[in-house]
Amino acid sequence: MSVTYKYPHPAVTVDAVVFGFDDADLKLLLVQRLAQPFKGQWALPGGFVQMHESLDQGVRRELAEETGIDRLYLEQLYTFGEPERDPRERVISVAYYALVKLNAYHVVAASDASEVAWFAVADLPKLAFDHEKIVETALRRVKAKIRYEPIGFELLPEKFTLSDLQRLYETLLEEPLDKRNFRKKILATDLLVPLDEYQQDVAHRAAQFYRFNRARYEQLRERGFNFEL
Repeated sequence: MSVTYKYPHPAVTVDAVVFGFDDADLKLLLVQRLAQPFKGQWALPGGFVQMHESLDQGVRRELAEETGIDRLYLEQLYTFGEPERDPRERVISVAYYALVKLNAYHVVAASDASEVAWFAVADLPKLAFDHEKIVETALRRVKAKIRYEPIGFELLPEKFTLSDLQRLYETLLEEPLDKRNFRKKILATDLLVPLDEYQQDVAHRAAQFYRFNRARYEQLRERGFNFEL
């Protein structure tokens, strides 16, 4: 039996805030819009959810279509529903965010995106719709969560030095950290595996490489382990 509702229906979109890190800057993945509204302006990857798909399916499809990225972990961030946020019609957007290893993906523009590129978060272009607000919300979430979950490792290569890790935390938190205290805390978590590998061809003393022990973290978390830096 079909049912007709007397109330108008808002459209639903999904937007993806994808962060990467390049040793010095936190980066954000953006697409340049090929169509109106905001044609030629930079925006978050995303689009309308189709009637047959879930929100998760929709955001993954849009990411793959517009940037070529797939197979990444996405976490739902927030729902944005101001009545005038889209000039076309009443649109509610469900935003997601992801942390990825920058060099692990080859991005390529497709679908309704004319270009796709990584931008330093500290120097973003003007964004379409209310995407600046969405990015700000995602940044607040990441800055808060990185203190109580080891999500920062998602942004680092498989092998990293303690200096790499500290630089990441300082970039995300936008504050300097005491080197000795930081290393003491991170090593005390027992989540880093020291490797028998060191930096090559550096002017300073070669630093040792580590990797994040994800299996160990999952075991500890099941026992009530509290990650805190």
